[in-house]
Parts: sequence; structure tokens; C-alpha cells
Amino acid sequence: MSLRVAVVGCGTVGSQVVRLLTTQGDDLAARAGERLELVGVAERDPSRVTSLGVDASLVTDDAAGLVTRADIVVELIGGIEPARSLMLSAMASGASVVTANKALLAADGPTLYDAAAAAGVDLYYEAAVAGAIPVVRAVRESMMGDKVRRVLGIVNGTTNYVLDTMTTDRLDLDTAVADAQRLGYAEADPTADVEGYDAAAKAAILASLAFHTRVSLDDVSREGITGLTSDDVAWAERTGHVLKLLAVAERLDEGVSVRVHPALVPLAHPLAGVRGAFNAVFVESEAAGPLMFYGQGAGGVPTASAVLGDVVAAARHRVSGGRAPAESVYADLPVLSPEAAVSHFQIRLDVADKTGVLATVAAVHAAAGVSIESVRQTPGGDGLAHLVITTHAATEAARRATVAALTDLDVVDRVVSVIGVEGAEG
Repeated sequence: MSLRVAVVGCGTVGSQVVRLLTTQGDDLAARAGERLELVGVAERDPSRVTSLGVDASLVTDDAAGLVTRADIVVELIGGIEPARSLMLSAMASGASVVTANKALLAADGPTLYDAAAAAGVDLYYEAAVAGAIPVVRAVRESMMGDKVRRVLGIVNGTTNYVLDTMTTDRLDLDTAVADAQRLGYAEADPTADVEGYDAAAKAAILASLAFHTRVSLDDVSREGITGLTSDDVAWAERTGHVLKLLAVAERLDEGVSVRVHPALVPLAHPLAGVRGAFNAVFVESEAAGPLMFYGQGAGGVPTASAVLGDVVAAARHRVSGGRAPAESVYADLPVLSPEAAVSHFQIRLDVADKTGVLATVAAVHAAAGVSIESVRQTPGGDGLAHLVITTHAATEAARRATVAALTDLDVVDRVVSVIGVEGAEG
């Protein structure tokens, strides 16, 4: 007896999944309890598959037909359609599904969960968030007995590489992005990465798992890195921080707040040391305390590792019984508006260099209910001074009110930048 495995998509990740299925068959069979038989690969370019030593007869362009004759379907084409239709068809035909499709899970995960439950099959998606890092399984299963309070994640390797390069090599944003493209870390069109769409989809998935509440992509407040400058990076260093694009999900008294934005991370925080294209997810829970998951967040071989782990888990359930964890939404917490998000933040201002200006600026913060943690002043030239103000924790609504009031002050020449601070104490 063997279990039939179909792979849909043979790109960077899919090709490695196919390779591992065919070269590590004995080991995978020992772990799964039955041999995993590759019964087909849906791919428009047959050479991608045959170059891996796979018989040409297993290659097909009929993905819809392939998914109905497998026990486990691995979906690696991404996007919303036809991926959704193919997965639903596979489940309706009795197949368990393994996917890395963060966009679909973030946009319409409940539909997939409901279909899996109705068909009595598994839905696994470890590779959808942070590549090889086993954070989905950890949050979905290992932390089921705990209460997660907060998740901070560097979940996009492209933007982490770009910001790290801007910091270490003193590059501007465009040059750093071009460097990432040259090395294969960024696509020809890097919009999904640098504008935060990729990270936002992963944030929605992590928040849904952590807080047992349905969180969709539309619930995530998103800001990318395209507004950052070399000057922002330099001032981050001067104030003891490093810039990261963070996915932030936290449980507040009123509900759940989920956002993606560039953030200043204190150098003492574990996430500050995550370099290059690596990913890391920092989880804060009541019982376990702080936990960090770190590793390669992208790439064919690392991501294929996560996919194969899911395939083996689904296969073992086929052999011995059992099911993957169902969707857990019992908490049904309200998802809060962006204005409710709470964080420290840092404002850089050019102001008139004269007596009384600091008092005026401080009064604006006080009126908005924002407490100032520190102020740093340097000469700005032409009768101006440069202020760097770091605040204690405040809501996004209070931050916006503060910035709007500062902009209207006669003594303020301009608001240079406003960047959140994440991972700070207090």
C-alpha cells in the first residue's frame, strides 16, 4: 500500500518538494508509516519536472484532474485562483491538503477550514509563514495550553535584507532593493515585499492562530518601508535602535490589534540581531514567557522542509488515524481599528532654535495624553534645532493627534519622521 501525493506547481519550492519526495522515499516512508507515491506534478513547463529525474508521464497541465486522484495534494502555485478551487476540489475528493499559500489563507482561510472539516481531511500550512521556521505548529499546537499576549515578527526576508544592508553598508533604499534583486532575495517587482503586503498576510495568519479569532488580511493595518531614508537608519543607530519591518499582533483589553509597519527595535531586544534575509518570530505568552523562533524564512530547500513536514503529518493521520487541528475561533475577539494600536513612538522635528520651544512641544504631547520618555536636541543650522522625541506607550489615535498638533505649531519647521518603537519596556 502507498499514499498518493500530487504536487501542483514546480517552481522554486515545488521543485525541491518533488526532489525530496523522490530521493528520500525510504526515510519518508519510515516516518509516515506508508510509502509516499508521487502520482503527478501539475506544471506548464515539463522540463522543470523531468530535469529532476521524474518520469515525463507524471507531468500534466490538468491540475483539476490531478487533485481528484490523490490522497495528499501539495499546492504551491500561490495566489487566490485557481489555487482555492483546486484545494476545495481536492478536499471534496477526499484528499488532505498541504499549502504554502499565505495570500489565500489570509484572505479566505475559513472557507478552506470549513471544507476540510466537512470532508474529514487535513489542512496544513506550516510553510505559509516564515518558511522553514516551525512557528505555525508551535502556536497552533504547542502553545494550545497557554495564552499568547503578543507576537512580533520579522516575517519578510527581503525587507529585512534591505534594511540590514541600509544599516551596515550605508546604502539608500533604492540601491539596497536593487542589491536584493541582484541576489535573488527580491522579485523584479518587489511591491508585495516593500509595501508590506506579504508580511500583512502572515500577520493575519499568526494573529488568527494566537488569539483564536478570525483575522483577515483586511483587518491588518499596513505600512511598508518605501518611506524610509538613510537618515532614518542613521538616527535609529544614534538612539540605540535598529529599523525592522515588523508584523505585530497583540491582545489588548478591548480586543485584538494587528499591524505591519517599520519599527525601531531597541538593540537589546532579540529581534534586533536578526540579520540579512533571515526571519524571526518573537512570542510573548503568560505561562511560557518570551519565546523566539529563528531561521531561514524563504528559499526552495528550507521551505520544502516545512512542506514535507506537513506531508508526513498528513500521511501519518491517513495511516494511523487522527486529524490536524481544526480552526480555533472560540475566543471571537473584536479586531480593533488601527487607532487602537498601542506603542511607543519616535518623532523627529526641525524646530526654531529659541527659548520656550521645548515647553511648547511638551505641552502638545501632554494635551494629547502622550507622555515623553526622552528628548534629544542637536543643532540644525539656519536658526533651527533638530529634536528627537521618544514617547512612552500611547495609542495610534493619540500619536496622530500629537503629530497633527505639532505640524500646526509656528515654531515647528517640519515633522521629519514618525516611527513606532516596538519591543521597548514600559
